[in-house]
Amino acid sequence: MDIRIKPSKLSGELTIPPSKSFAHRALICAALSEGKSIINNIELSDDIKATLDAVKSFGAVSKVGDMSIEIEGIRKNAGEEIETDNDLHVINCNESGSTLRFMIPIAAVLGYKCRFEMSGNLGKRPLDVYYDIFDKNGIKYEKGENYLEIDGKLGAGEYDIPGNISSQFITGMLFALSMLEDDSVINILNNIESKSYIDITLASLKDFGIEIEHDEYRKFRIKSNQKYNCKRENLDCNEYTVEGDFSQGAFFLCADAIGNDVNVKGLRRDSIQGDKATVDILERMGCERVYDECDDIKMKVNSLNSTVIDATDCPDIIPVLSVCAAFANGTTEIVNAKRLRIKECDRLSAINEELSKLGANIEEREDSLIIYGNGNKKLKGGCEVWSHKDHRICMMLSIASTICEEEIVIKDAECISKSYPRFFEDFEKLGGCVEVIGGDLHE
Repeated sequence: MDIRIKPSKLSGELTIPPSKSFAHRALICAALSEGKSIINNIELSDDIKATLDAVKSFGAVSKVGDMSIEIEGIRKNAGEEIETDNDLHVINCNESGSTLRFMIPIAAVLGYKCRFEMSGNLGKRPLDVYYDIFDKNGIKYEKGENYLEIDGKLGAGEYDIPGNISSQFITGMLFALSMLEDDSVINILNNIESKSYIDITLASLKDFGIEIEHDEYRKFRIKSNQKYNCKRENLDCNEYTVEGDFSQGAFFLCADAIGNDVNVKGLRRDSIQGDKATVDILERMGCERVYDECDDIKMKVNSLNSTVIDATDCPDIIPVLSVCAAFANGTTEIVNAKRLRIKECDRLSAINEELSKLGANIEEREDSLIIYGNGNKKLKGGCEVWSHKDHRICMMLSIASTICEEEIVIKDAECISKSYPRFFEDFEKLGGCVEVIGGDLHE
């Protein structure tokens, strides 16, 4: 799907979609529990569909409602182990790195023979952390360009995991080792990145009865005889509500910062999401955060200025913050951003290539971007740009269109379904002018 966007000012109220990070984790915790859980405020983006299909392949039963999913967990009785079967479980992860990296160790602990299928660039993203664990624990595996098969059972023990590749490996092992009857320890090697995602995992585990101790994120202790438990206070089921997503909210908070007028709803002021850093970064750039009595938030600004942005704990918001940096006064440095090269695309290269087409002045380095701001002046537009089939690059370009002098065409815009299927509908509701070339946006 290629789209044409004409420059227009966005204005109005918008409720941000539920957090994909919390939703992945809630579905997995519910699936590993005994009994029924109802996950409220959840939307079926492509990534969440992948995780839902994965837990269903392990025997969890689901019922999808309007903004809710009911999950019957795979643990039948609180005191019993989950039975291992000899079937081949085929899990289509699509392009979801979270689904893949969370479910691999869970399958290994359950002793399930699994084939994980991958699409897009997912097969290129590193899994060496797990290969090393498998080699040391006698688990058979076969890796192809777009699949991974594993066969074997992973037990309790002490595991060393590097912290500077992806927090998803740590999360996957925490989910898996929490099911075992013996104690386990995870030692973190190197500096840990995306620490906030570990906090989301720990909070989700706690909500489902699993307690994890850690020493300043360097050593995690997983105690024995813990059970995922969805029942509380004598209720027949657990109801869990997913909070709004700061990763998606960042696009419209940044839209405010470059001159649009959006009242952003549905984000928790006390959220532990790392992408909440959007608010702090925009304040450093000259914005004022304004909350109303319902915690709706706006970013008011007269003039946007440059800053230094550390991508270590918030890589997903770097694309849209780059739009703000391109619009601002002065030179903005985005540092510690090397991991953006192994996302759905090489995001550092994509940011540089596509925003440069619009008239931005960017210098790309190995692990950073230097963005020379345009002095709060519009970008030129009037060209064709490419999403690189990456949802965050596509949404970045859509927000950038609002400060372009001429219309732009974005190729392969359907990739937004990975995380935010209704993005263009919301964009239009705020006054954005979107046209599908040779088609209908609402088909």
